[in-house]
Amino acid sequence: MSPENPHRQPLPALESRNAIRTGPFGRPAAFNKPAGVIHIKERYFTMLKKDLILRNPLRLMDQENDDLLSPGQFGAILARAGVGKTAFLVQLSLNALLRGKNVLHISLDDPVNKVSLWYKEVFNLIADQYNVDQINPLWESLLPHRFIMTFRVEGFSVPKLQERLADLMEQNIFLPQMIIVDGLPFDESMHPSLSEFKNLVDRLQMHAWFTIRTHRHEEPDPVGLPRQLARVSDLFEIAVQLVPQQKEIHVKALKGEKLLAQSIDLRLDPSTMLIKNS
Repeated sequence: MSPENPHRQPLPALESRNAIRTGPFGRPAAFNKPAGVIHIKERYFTMLKKDLILRNPLRLMDQENDDLLSPGQFGAILARAGVGKTAFLVQLSLNALLRGKNVLHISLDDPVNKVSLWYKEVFNLIADQYNVDQINPLWESLLPHRFIMTFRVEGFSVPKLQERLADLMEQNIFLPQMIIVDGLPFDESMHPSLSEFKNLVDRLQMHAWFTIRTHRHEEPDPVGLPRQLARVSDLFEIAVQLVPQQKEIHVKALKGEKLLAQSIDLRLDPSTMLIKNS
């Protein structure tokens, strides 16, 4: 037997199959998922989102891949208190989120946690209606595309909104493509500030949807528009009204019928506030 070579380095010990690999500072090293697994997961969620978009009755209001409103345009959802304005807007927002759009939700009535709960409840109802699997991962995939901002009614102004938007956008925190404004009072003095708002979204290449609260006792204007919309109708390209009729809530086009699908006939289910076909 030849003598052992004193310069030969010892072989490294074999790792136990159950041994934990460690990284710096003795911490367990991360095990990366194979790229193929991640790719399959992304494809699954993409297909699931497309399926929900195709099933969504809102497709009757716009095209599958395009927004109903162009940059710089306004849309409005009108109804009396408690009829479903916020639920309708949240469904418009979720439809945009499923298409990968960034949505800024501005609430002047409710705190962030209540608005977030609105979204989660409506999303869960939609998922249950269409028997969606993997609901939690799908929900988590939408959240980076939504940002909730709150104001007090008396503290809201376009310059303040512009300042907060600049903070978000200049730091690449959030870049909205669609804005939702819920709870803004449409009184007789609204036209100048709304006109300023419209110039802002046009300059930033966004579009905006508003809720407008109407009142049962008020008569419409001579052309049939609710008084709250009539005062600012020149600023809005599309307006729809939620009208309770018997056991359903009908979606009635007030302005922009040519932009809407000609055969629009949507309803809200009063028990869930989900949009459905007639």
